[in-house]
Amino acid sequence: MANARRPVIAGNWKMFKTTHEATTFVESLWQKVQSLNSAELPDIVICPPFTALASVQTCIAKLGAPFLVAAQTMESRDNGAYTGEISPLMLADLGIQWVVLGHSERRQYFNETDETVAQKTVAALKHGITPIVCVGEQLMERENGLTDAVIEQQVRAVLTQISAADLPSIVIAYEPVWAIGTGKVCEAPEANRVCALIRHFVSEYGDAKQTRVLYGGSVKADNTQALMGQSDIDGGLVGGASLEAESFVGIIKQACLVKA
Repeated sequence: MANARRPVIAGNWKMFKTTHEATTFVESLWQKVQSLNSAELPDIVICPPFTALASVQTCIAKLGAPFLVAAQTMESRDNGAYTGEISPLMLADLGIQWVVLGHSERRQYFNETDETVAQKTVAALKHGITPIVCVGEQLMERENGLTDAVIEQQVRAVLTQISAADLPSIVIAYEPVWAIGTGKVCEAPEANRVCALIRHFVSEYGDAKQTRVLYGGSVKADNTQALMGQSDIDGGLVGGASLEAESFVGIIKQACLVKA
């Protein structure tokens, strides 16, 4: 991990936690994080469901905690007759400054494509929202030697739609689909190879030194140091281990040790 890039540890709660559970988690996490060296903390991003965004945002402000809040997805258009969708204008109105885009579950279950992920990325940047753009290959694609081609296609779909000036403002998360929620983790050297490949693609569109690249896929406290100790992995997009404050702070602690 390069010292010039501030690490990111983001917890994606998916479809878990009521409003009460969400605010209770934030309070517990803040109690545990306060004992850590604030100068070594990564950007800590919490990604609640839509129903808890406002409550989590208010709770963080009340506590004075250095946590950031991300939505788990959004619509690319500002408004319109799109029942059930949430626009970037609505997120910005809540003060939400981050959003996860193109997660494999959104691609798999809700028909998101490289094109729609690119459109959402453009919309997020337009409204000053930092996008965490997820890319990753299926197990069959990896077994058939298609990992690099799949990653290139997904990354370039976004990069061709944004300007070089936007590159420091995006975060890309490599999430091999076969490692999400399975307990399997891509070995650190291979995860780093793919993250370095992503950075190489970014460099073809401008300066890639400030673009943060995360790894996601069964990230836990016991593999955080190995992953974040790599040259091109700037943090983690955490799923299941972010649902309990104890396990999530364990990852944050390990991230602090790498930075130190």
